[in-house]
Amino acid sequence: MPKNGRRLPSRQLEGRHFKTTEAKKHTLADLVDRYIKDVLPTKPKQAVRQKQQLEWWRDKIGVYLLSDITAAMIVQYRDELASGETYRGTQRSPATVVRYMAALSHAFSVAINDWQWLEDSPMRKVKKPKESRGRVRFLDDDERNKLLTACQQSSNKQLYMCVILALSTGMRQGELMGLKWQDVSLKDGFLILHETKNGDRRRVPLAGHGLALLREHAKVRRLDTTLLFPGTIHTDKPIDLRKPFETALKAAEITDFHWHDLRHCTASYLAMNGASLAEIAEILGHKTLQMVKRYAHLSDGHVSSVIESMNAKIFGGM
Repeated sequence: MPKNGRRLPSRQLEGRHFKTTEAKKHTLADLVDRYIKDVLPTKPKQAVRQKQQLEWWRDKIGVYLLSDITAAMIVQYRDELASGETYRGTQRSPATVVRYMAALSHAFSVAINDWQWLEDSPMRKVKKPKESRGRVRFLDDDERNKLLTACQQSSNKQLYMCVILALSTGMRQGELMGLKWQDVSLKDGFLILHETKNGDRRRVPLAGHGLALLREHAKVRRLDTTLLFPGTIHTDKPIDLRKPFETALKAAEITDFHWHDLRHCTASYLAMNGASLAEIAEILGHKTLQMVKRYAHLSDGHVSSVIESMNAKIFGGM
């Protein structure tokens, strides 16, 4: 009751509990459906994956009213998610579970802030599983030489150059395959990536063997497409190197290695050659240092030499 002792009109009282009332009107399925319809179109790069993640939650608890969904319920299905299998038949990783939870958490946030369907999110009290430090698989000198030899001997004439470019720049496969000639400066040795995972444009330096190969490739470029590496049948789509790459790996007798690990190779080689974590993050296109901390141990020698140099300069005369 207000300080002046007057009782508020019933409509104002109802207004105070508007969000609670709305939570009793809408199910989680309503929330997911509206989010997919209204919000996902503004996130085209994540739309397909997040739609699938949100639909998983809708299938499990979509029938429940938002007012009835608790942290304990989320925990139950978080654990079910963690014990389940991917479409490849492998157990879901903690990182995958975190992505599923993040998709649902953002949907709740939109329902609270934009739609006023809820007062608070049940996700706030749910712990995320601890993610692993991240995979670091890179080729040693012998493996790298064997793989490059196998790529040179491949029936696919683009494979060797694409692997060299991936190793020398750290570009993701999608970034490399999506390259267009107008985004490449062979004279000044750089290219511009317009479509990156984090949404930012990125300038990528080109140097050495990779740049030389690309200059040769430009002399025989196809004129019926803007892509650097078009498919043989559909020139408006990039070439598919999955099978040639797998064949090259088999020929080189390299196991437990995927195309994305070429990116780990770049980061690892940079770390071992004295690049700082900030420099590695900038080259790979990471906004924070968190993703590149997995390579910190590889630069221990460089860190030690920096410390040794600093001590020599300030204490050398003592």
